[in-house]
Amino acid sequence: MPKVQTARGGIAPFEFSATAENLFGESLDEFTDIKVFGEVEDAEGCYVVRGQIECKKSFICDRCLAPASENQVHEFEEEFEKSAAVDDVIDITELLRDILLAGQPMKNLCKADCKGLCPKCGANLNDGECGCDKFIVDPRLSALENFKIV
Repeated sequence: MPKVQTARGGIAPFEFSATAENLFGESLDEFTDIKVFGEVEDAEGCYVVRGQIECKKSFICDRCLAPASENQVHEFEEEFEKSAAVDDVIDITELLRDILLAGQPMKNLCKADCKGLCPKCGANLNDGECGCDKFIVDPRLSALENFKIV
C-alpha cells in the first residue's frame, strides 16, 4: 500500500514504482510500469500531497478491435487533514486509484484518427480500403426502396 512520509514544517519528496496489484490490492492488468513521484508539503493545518502517476495502459481499440497501448501521465494534488497522518505517514492508496481510474478516456482508441472496421465485411480500415460499397440503407427506411411514385 502506498504511504508517504510527511515533513514537519517543510516538504518531503517521494518516489516509488510497483504493479497495480501491489499498489491497490487488486489486479488491474491493463496498467503496467506504474511510477509515482511527488512531494508532501506541511501547509497550515493540513498536508498537501501533489505529484504524478506515470503508467502504460494496454487495451483493445474500441473502433478497430486491435490491441494497443499508450503511456499515460496523471497529475494529482490533494489536501489531507493532519489527523490523517499516522506516525507521520499518510496512506495515499485511494487517492492514486481514484486519479488513475478517473483519468481514463471514455473511448480507448489506438490512434485519434482510427477508421474502425468496415460495417459490411469487418476489415480493419486502418490497413486500407476493403472495396465494399459504403452505402448502407437505414433499416427503418428500407421499405421505401420499393416505393414507386405513379
